[in-house]
Amino acid sequence: MPQPQIDVKQLDQAKASVTLTQTLLSQAIEKSSSDPTLAQEALKQAAAEIALAQTSVSQAQSPLLSQQME
Repeated sequence: MPQPQIDVKQLDQAKASVTLTQTLLSQAIEKSSSDPTLAQEALKQAAAEIALAQTSVSQAQSPLLSQQME
């Protein structure tokens, strides 16, 4: 049985989300004292990007896990 292909586009999406998360977290750290509202918004966006990255990784991983169960 052939190995399923990993969806590289999903992994690229996850990588982009992680990169954006790093930027947002840096922004939250920088603004934590001077602008707590902006820091809080950056944290909300970072959390959303983390969720998107997790979804993308799960979707890329799904065919591999499905084959292991067969």
